[in-house]
Amino acid sequence: MALIYDSLTLVVVVTVVLITLIVVRSQVTAGRSGKALAFVALFVLPMLVTSLGVAAHLEHSKTTEFCLSCHVMEPYGESLWVDEVDYVAANHFQNNRIPRDRACFTCHTTYTMYGDLQAKLQGLKHVWVNYLGTVPETLELYQPYNNRECLNCHRGGRRFEEDELHLEVRAELETNETSCLECHASIHDVAHVGELAKWEQNDAE
Repeated sequence: MALIYDSLTLVVVVTVVLITLIVVRSQVTAGRSGKALAFVALFVLPMLVTSLGVAAHLEHSKTTEFCLSCHVMEPYGESLWVDEVDYVAANHFQNNRIPRDRACFTCHTTYTMYGDLQAKLQGLKHVWVNYLGTVPETLELYQPYNNRECLNCHRGGRRFEEDELHLEVRAELETNETSCLECHASIHDVAHVGELAKWEQNDAE
């Protein structure tokens, strides 16, 4: 993502310099090369800046920092530090089973062909509701959590594959007939997160 931001900064600077040159010394556009320069400065570079800007913001929207920047999401962020091994989100986050800087996006992006795009569109809806709409008292998923998102990482893993219970219900897990959340039910538990002990990372360092 740093490369995108660096490229964006460079293109913005070049664009501003060229546009300033054209405004201050408009005579440079009299010739053919000057017109070409003006076309690049006024059309090509702004389009490039827009494209890079969109790419940069889309990348930023995948970060945990971005997801938790809304007030309504603060308890979900707090739940990542719950000091209880049975809490799925906390267990995965604290043990680096998912990238900490993309924790929300990792588990809440549907692993399908258009999952990334779908997540972005839903994210735009969330931003709209947060700033211009009415945030519901209780947040709910659009649809039941699909085992596919769990199996995307756990399928093939030794601990998962050798667990007797997983072997017994493997077919049901693959078809969502049995939900992973039937056994792993403690996810965020935001209603009680304030009462739960938290892991202090500094204590472990």
